[in-house]
Amino acid sequence: MSDKKISDPGRDFNLPDVVAKFSMKGTFAKGRPFGSGHIHDTFLVQTRENDCPDYILQRINHDIFPDVPRLMENIVRVTDHIRSKLNVIPDSRPEREVLTVIPATDGRNFYRDGNGCYWRCYLFIDRHRSFDLVDSPERACEGGKHFGRFLQLLTDFPAPPLHETIVGFHNLEIHLQRFFSHLQADLCQRASDVAAEIDFVNERAETMKPILNLGQAGRIPVRITHNDTKFNNILFDERGGGLCVIDLDTVMPGYVHYDFGDAIRSGANQALEDERDLSRVHMDIGLFTGYSKGFLQSLRGCLTTAEIDHLAFSAKLFAFQIGLRFLSDHLAGDRYFKIKYAGHNLQRARVQFRLLTSMEKQFTQMEDIISSLAAEG
Repeated sequence: MSDKKISDPGRDFNLPDVVAKFSMKGTFAKGRPFGSGHIHDTFLVQTRENDCPDYILQRINHDIFPDVPRLMENIVRVTDHIRSKLNVIPDSRPEREVLTVIPATDGRNFYRDGNGCYWRCYLFIDRHRSFDLVDSPERACEGGKHFGRFLQLLTDFPAPPLHETIVGFHNLEIHLQRFFSHLQADLCQRASDVAAEIDFVNERAETMKPILNLGQAGRIPVRITHNDTKFNNILFDERGGGLCVIDLDTVMPGYVHYDFGDAIRSGANQALEDERDLSRVHMDIGLFTGYSKGFLQSLRGCLTTAEIDHLAFSAKLFAFQIGLRFLSDHLAGDRYFKIKYAGHNLQRARVQFRLLTSMEKQFTQMEDIISSLAAEG
């Protein structure tokens, strides 16, 4: 593949031209696709000079994030706030522990090309590792500690509130309405093939609303939350310690349960998100315990009783909700999540529903673990 042009259906990206629009140090050497994200087009840009850093360049999917200026305003405010906190913590490394947005040459924090595509640039954090699967309770604990620390660093985030980059992103009622709309329309004529999955949703939909109801009643506080706490959104250093939380597109007002629940559904499952052998899908209670321990340690004294009491439930909620979104996208014709083969989103949905079934069988134990860990403080 040429270093100069990256092909996309119907479009070529001239990376050197895009790079020239950002205030980078060094000379463009080459660029290549990087990472495994579902939403944006991401490239690692390497420079020729040994004393110049490398960069992450992203073409932002503005179908999903239509207001890029507000999206980037959020990210800059959050990273600036975290950096200000890290600057006064002994032995911290702000240049590695929080993302650094590289401004465009016109002073904005993004660039829009002649085709209407939006681009952004970050300083590349080298010598890092990330994990799609969590390999030990100790690793899970470190991940929980780091996501918890991210939330803790934002507990004093100043007004005004962050923008809502995706309206209703974790609003279960909205996702249920969207699902039933796609089901009724059945534009791709796929509903008849997913009868079991539809029954699964119908059987549980009403039981999955406690967090929504608590929030609407004002019984749990609105916080600044990450809202996409997949385990691979933490970078680890060479020694295996948590280093930096990435993928900040959905950092906005939310409930702590959004971050805890999504982390458990993605990190305590020992199978891939699109695992074809469903017998391998289950929630590992050791990983759940490890993550919960680290998360609660970082947020000691920050959470209310109502928040703690519903942490275990939030794991079930997110297995259900993410599965619902995958199934809804399958019915709609795979418009949102990138797919690699026909039926990919359906397989993802089946994994999440199998994971939820595993959680249901262990739920009493999950609640007891949270209660015990919370009492330790």
